[in-house]
Amino acid sequence: MSVKKEASGRRSIQVEVEVPGTPEEIWQAIATGPGVTCWFVPTEMVERDGKPAVIKHDFGPGMESEATVTAWDPPRRFAAESPGWMPNSPPMATEWSVEARAGGVCVVRVVHSLFASTDDWDGQLEGVESGWPAFFRILRLYLDHFRGQRCAPMQLMAPAAGTEAAGWDTLMTDLGLNGVTAGQRWTAPAGVPPLAGTLEHAGQGPYSALLRLDKPGPGLAYLSAVDCGGSVLVSLYFYLYGEQAAGVVSREKPLWQAWMGEHFPAGDAPKA
Repeated sequence: MSVKKEASGRRSIQVEVEVPGTPEEIWQAIATGPGVTCWFVPTEMVERDGKPAVIKHDFGPGMESEATVTAWDPPRRFAAESPGWMPNSPPMATEWSVEARAGGVCVVRVVHSLFASTDDWDGQLEGVESGWPAFFRILRLYLDHFRGQRCAPMQLMAPAAGTEAAGWDTLMTDLGLNGVTAGQRWTAPAGVPPLAGTLEHAGQGPYSALLRLDKPGPGLAYLSAVDCGGSVLVSLYFYLYGEQAAGVVSREKPLWQAWMGEHFPAGDAPKA
């Protein structure tokens, strides 16, 4: 990872991914609230005068963010600006673009930039950059298997005692995922709410795993353990698709909240 630095003071990072679909299909996935919710976090586009004006992302309780739309050119490009993520940090500009390629695929590119006269905020850009590969894997799987379907998301978080590695090991062990390799089918053991599917990806930098689910319904699940400045947060993001998904989330959410509270009792019961 590296921050591009220009004489003007602009500092930027760029991440891109090749995904299946037409520009119009990709635009629906990256530039509408329901579309972004299908692979990232619950998102709302607030319109003014018939055009998106504000983008709202919900990363979890107390972690909401807003960005003001500054450019809108469907299905090719849009841009937005948000306040810095840390006190006194400069505003961050984000630009999304879609570029059609041969073979029914497109390149999705995101560029984050800010203006600064020192290196003080480069870590903020690098942190944003490091998070996109995992969510771009989710985007690709969504477009491969569930393109155009509505999503009912379910977010669960809990503090974990000890280190990031220890929290991750607890999560993977208790879900029966230790020893499972990418491409292997798996079913969670007794005592876990209904959960089964295929492990698509797992890594330790960062600690995360991506599952394609059969149970509790068709969908995806992204698991992670992250050190948030000295405290470890274990997260489960479920993306369930189809007309039955909202009902499944309503039924399963209390079961998962109880399970998370039992297996990660280092703090208050997790909230969706």
